[in-house]
Formats: sequence, structure tokens, C-alpha cells
Amino acid sequence: MALAQDFGEADPMSHWAQIEESSFVWGMKLLLKIYLLFGRRLLQFFLYPVVSYYWLVNRTGRQASRRYLEKVAAYLPDAGLQGGNYDSYRHFLSFANAIIDKLAAVGGAISLQDIGYKGREAIIGHVDNGQGLVLLGSHLGNIEVLRAIAGLRKDVNVNVLVHTRHAEKFNALLNSAAGSSRVHLIQVTDINAATTMLLMDKVDAGEIVVIAADRTPVGGQNRVSSAVFLGHPALFPQGPYILASLLKCPVYTLFCLKHQRCQTIYFEHFSDTIVLPRKNRDGAITEYVQAYADRLQSYCLKEPLQWFNFYDFWQEGHG
Repeated sequence: MALAQDFGEADPMSHWAQIEESSFVWGMKLLLKIYLLFGRRLLQFFLYPVVSYYWLVNRTGRQASRRYLEKVAAYLPDAGLQGGNYDSYRHFLSFANAIIDKLAAVGGAISLQDIGYKGREAIIGHVDNGQGLVLLGSHLGNIEVLRAIAGLRKDVNVNVLVHTRHAEKFNALLNSAAGSSRVHLIQVTDINAATTMLLMDKVDAGEIVVIAADRTPVGGQNRVSSAVFLGHPALFPQGPYILASLLKCPVYTLFCLKHQRCQTIYFEHFSDTIVLPRKNRDGAITEYVQAYADRLQSYCLKEPLQWFNFYDFWQEGHG
């Protein structure tokens, strides 16, 4: 849900949350108007010049895209990727198409009937029993279609933690196009006691909490753990697991990938509850982080061009 910052330009050593995205949000407003007035076919016509512009001017994102795709190519030679400029451009095109899918989702062109599911029976079971959940999301695929989760059952509320003002503005734009939504955005720069209490209330009420587990925290760079991802160490946030341990509820991973023209949402059980023993708290967190990194990697390798982290993910992991 907080993908809008990914196309901005920034200093290579900037934290991802500092990447400027205001021009991108402006561009999305224009594309949204085109989509609502003329539909996807005409919007697709504007795709190539827009993507070409962003790809040419966004050196930071372009370089990060190549580094990622080079790692995929080395890890999985059969993926058909080299990690050069052509693959990077395809990567940007994939992201732009995901944006169009976002617009289609909120515009009503993508309905529940157009989305495939893997593992949703368990989610429905928890919801029907009034049990709240934590879903570990990511920037892989089009997580925007999680709005459809709210349509699985009546009165299902989904709460998504977002980390930047621009992401909130972008998602507010999507909400306005949707008219109404049971997907609620909670803007946070760090998870504090007040945020935790709020989320406890929501989980106790049987609501769903979604938090991205593939972005380091905006504040508190010490709250990270290293995990091997695509053969190289990278930093992942500890926050999702600390939060889940306090919420004391089941945890699932959430990924949404597009295969040809079909969106498929994958739910996988991660843990009944996250347990962080005092004597080995850091070690336990590291195990959870690595388990998530392994899960993320397996889905990245299914559709490499659909992981939309356009900053140097490994720059602090020394990969």
C-alpha cells in the first residue's frame, strides 16, 4: 500500500522513506483521471512515455533495480534475466502496470471474481470466529488488491500501517476513487505504545492488521536484523515481529502476484503466535526475520519483475 515513494529520486545513501515522490503522486492523479474518463486501453497508451521519462531521470531507482535483478540472475540463471538496462526498464514497466491495476481495482474493473486465492480458507475461518490477524505484507506484487479482502465477509476491517505522508496522500487518492472502503490507513514513523494499544483494540475486535516486513524502520535503525536474501545479507525490520508478539494473534504472510492477466493472493501461515523469550529475544527475532526472508525470496523468484523496492536494499547489509 505504501508503494508510491518507489519512483522518486534521492541520494543513493538516503533512507527509503526520504525518497521524493510528490511529482509521482501528481502523475498518478493525472493517470487516474485518464483512467476514469477513458478506461485502461487509452491509459496504456500513456504508459511507455511516462515510464521512459521516470526511468531516464531516476538514476537511483534505475541502479537499485539493476542491482536487484543482477542478484536474481546470479541466484536463478533460468529466470531469463541479465540485470542490464533492458531488464531494468521492464522492471519499471511492471511497476507502472501494477499502478494501472491499482486504479482498475479501485475503479471497480477488478472484482472479487477476477482474483484467485491460495490459502484464504484459513483467513475466512479466523474472521468468522471474530479473531484478529496480522498479515506480513511486502512490496512484491500489487498489494492494493488486498482491498478485496474486505469483501470476503461483511464488516471485515483491514488496517494498513504506512510510513510516509506521500504514501498516505496516494492511498487517500485511491480511496476517494473507490468511494468507500473498509481499508484503513494508519500513518506511523515508528511503532510506539500508543500505536500498539490502538492495534490491540483492533485485533481484539477481530480486525486485520497489515504491516510491510521488507522495509527497514523510518526511525530506529538499531531495530533491524540481518538475513540472507538472494544469497546476500540484507537488513529487515524487527518491528513486525515485536508488534505481533504484543498482539498475541495468528500471523500469516500475504503476497499478491500477477500471472498473465490474473491476480492471485497468497496467504500462508507463518506462526500461531510470535514468541520472543527474554533470554534469547534477539536470536528469536533473527529466526523469524530469516524465515520471512526465505518466504519473500521464494515468491520473488516466481515473478522477479514484481518486487518493487526501487532503492538499494542491500546497501546497509553489505551484500
